[in-house]
Amino acid sequence: MTSAQLLRGKWAIYGLMFLPGFTWASWVSRTPYMRDILHASTEMMGMILFGFSCGSMLCVLLAGKLIAHFGTSRVMRYGFALLLFGIVVMLSSLLLHNAYAVFASLVLLGGGTALVDVVINVEGAAFERLIGKSIMTTIHGFFSFGTLIGALSGLAMTAADISITWHFALMVVVNLMIISAALPHLPATSDSERSEHQHSGGFLAQVWHELRDRQLLVLGVVILAMALAEGSANDWLPLLMIDGHNLNHTQSTLVYAGFTAGMTVGRFLGGYVVDRLGRVWVLRASAFSAALGLTMVIFSNNSCLAAATVLFWGVGASLGFPLTVSAAGDGKNSAIRVTLAATLGYLAFLVGPPGLGFIGEHAGLRMAMLPVLVMVLLALMCAGAAGAKQVEKARTSA
Repeated sequence: MTSAQLLRGKWAIYGLMFLPGFTWASWVSRTPYMRDILHASTEMMGMILFGFSCGSMLCVLLAGKLIAHFGTSRVMRYGFALLLFGIVVMLSSLLLHNAYAVFASLVLLGGGTALVDVVINVEGAAFERLIGKSIMTTIHGFFSFGTLIGALSGLAMTAADISITWHFALMVVVNLMIISAALPHLPATSDSERSEHQHSGGFLAQVWHELRDRQLLVLGVVILAMALAEGSANDWLPLLMIDGHNLNHTQSTLVYAGFTAGMTVGRFLGGYVVDRLGRVWVLRASAFSAALGLTMVIFSNNSCLAAATVLFWGVGASLGFPLTVSAAGDGKNSAIRVTLAATLGYLAFLVGPPGLGFIGEHAGLRMAMLPVLVMVLLALMCAGAAGAKQVEKARTSA
């Protein structure tokens, strides 16, 4: 590739990663409206949000096989088609006040988002090796930047009392504009690698072989915990600040924007910090920061203090996913390893948070975050005990 093609390819990856974050945060900012218009309890909201997890997990499990068969560009197109269709179905469902249809729309949105996310992680890891530079944290930084812009747009439209119809129409337009500009320049780096390095055995045999790798399993512990910290905020933070700290809809959306701002800053600065301090130190610091923010949100009765420390939660949750995915991609069968790492992340990121609704229904949403805090503390211990000889090894060889 020429330098111009590499530059266009890199920005295509950045732009396409922006869209799932933007779309995610845009509809998440409307979850209080969704709950009110559907007259849903906290437990019912957990069940509705579980639709996103169902679609995501189904497509994450299928993504590796689809990529191996169709290639990354086609799977990316399928993902965005599902995502856009999901937006249209969600809008129609909310206008009809139909909770079952909203669940179905989230299945479509989750499936499309998962396909897009896995493809970009696979392509991003391959592109890193092609150019010899670490860009995975920046790639995920654009996802977080998308969530920040989506949250801010949701905040502005909620504060201005703009209808959800116009809000969702904006989502569709932004998606179509960036897809048409970026998708033609998506590099097929991972497809080229697979054609050059044929692996023995079928798809399931390759998966089983990689699952016996201890390094991948250790990375999986960290990604499970840190993805849960990120996913629980994305699903529940606006409602948590309303029900647990008595903020109004606009204030809760502003707090969520603060979380996404912390995620964005952490990921854009992550590559610079990791290059100088190493993955182990950064993973420890990230877990500690997330634990600090979660502790204050759960146990502090001062709503202003709790809202402010959400920033620590965001910064802390920002780097676990991209750093572990990047390390997983260092193996020989990169596409399979990255897909497995992403699947482990999605298990926590998507399946875990809706389940917290059952705890929140009986103990309150603040106490529902307690399992998240425990998992983050586990990640802190794993980063110190196992990461020193395995995660750091991945960094040195990158």
